Amino acid sequence: MSESQSAALARFAATLQYQDIPADVIERAKNLYADWVGSALAGKGGRPVEALAAFARRMAPASGRCEVLISRERTTPYFAAFINGASSHYAEQDDVHNGSVFHPAAVVFPAALAIAQEIGASGKEFLTAAIVGYEVGIRVGEFLGRSHYRVFHTTGTAGTLAAAAAAGRLLGLTAEQMLDAFGSAGTQAAGLWEFLADAADSKQLHTAKAAADGLMAACLAKEGFKGAKRILEGPRGMAAGMSTDADAAKLVDRLKDRWTVAETSFKFHASCRHTHPAADALAKVLADHKLSPADVREVVTYVHQGAIDVLGPVVNPTTVHQAKFSMGTVLGLIAERGSAGVQDFETHYQDAGVVAFRNKVSMRLDAEVDTAYPQRWIGKVTVTTKDGQHYAGRVDEPKGDPGNTLSRKEIEEKFTRLVEFSSSAIHSEVAVFFQHAWELESTPRMAATLPEHNA
Repeated sequence: MSESQSAALARFAATLQYQDIPADVIERAKNLYADWVGSALAGKGGRPVEALAAFARRMAPASGRCEVLISRERTTPYFAAFINGASSHYAEQDDVHNGSVFHPAAVVFPAALAIAQEIGASGKEFLTAAIVGYEVGIRVGEFLGRSHYRVFHTTGTAGTLAAAAAAGRLLGLTAEQMLDAFGSAGTQAAGLWEFLADAADSKQLHTAKAAADGLMAACLAKEGFKGAKRILEGPRGMAAGMSTDADAAKLVDRLKDRWTVAETSFKFHASCRHTHPAADALAKVLADHKLSPADVREVVTYVHQGAIDVLGPVVNPTTVHQAKFSMGTVLGLIAERGSAGVQDFETHYQDAGVVAFRNKVSMRLDAEVDTAYPQRWIGKVTVTTKDGQHYAGRVDEPKGDPGNTLSRKEIEEKFTRLVEFSSSAIHSEVAVFFQHAWELESTPRMAATLPEHNA
């Protein structure tokens, strides 16, 4: 009998070696790791994050080897992954892979860091495991397809498999055990978009649970716990219940040849990624034609169906987090303030000028943009001025995409903005962190990411 796609993916996850990975992919993984730590620290003080952290403190020992980034506390692997997963997804600054519409860092790095600190893994082992998590999770997201994303938050679903793969690689699972871990992860995978309509806190719960439950699945497999062997493509598996366009061939697409880590985008604006292409296109029009917000009568954004599905329900945002899923609010901040960063949302999303601009913005399904999605996220807008002029703007690669990526200097600047926003680290700590992050492969043992004295 030929090997199933799930089994082939599990074998890849269990056997990938550091020396198998191209040098540029290693460097990209370090960039993504540094970007993730900044995003995780930005969750400090966020109400839903602190609520989940308080729950974890009640349920877990107040000691252990594993670091909680927002507090510098130590706890068990499960609860460290849980809290760090929650905080990673709070500021809407964590990375995204376009083709899978999946935020890998928020689920992969919390699980990998927790296990690495628990067992004293090296930097090379940690990077290998993280890359395994990205490669598995992204392919699962692509496998589940566009139909999955209409209802399910892929970061919560595919993310559970990604976390299991990363944790399992560090635990040294065999290919058979890794397949068991996939089975246990897949049967726990969850996350529904309905929370957007109510400005609910579910998004942080999705990443918390995906990271922690994926880690648990890997630990259970290490103990001999059996999981479904075809949880992904089986007749009663994830695709059967969560997708109408699943393609099992995508689970094994060019393994060890195509590196999806290198395809992953950084988030420049602190908002849902579906808003970024239009935000960049609008900024270009305003700059090119020297337009002020007062000059604008109407903005039409030309978008893919996924943007309409996710952003459409948010008509009148009532919280900071909901505002990040409002196309009009994001474009209003771009027009009024020139940026849509964490502090812009925190203090200005309800400004009169931003609200007025928000009401000038509409979304329209565009065949070209929709056909290109999700592999490419094209930004197209038309701006009509009050004196009747029409201007078109287009961006083929939003800021942060692989062809328009962030430099290490820009990653460091973004990190600094995030920790200043949350008061989660001081400048001297940031400098020390980057000294270690850019040489992570030389680290003999993953210990403290940041000094513990600032708890």
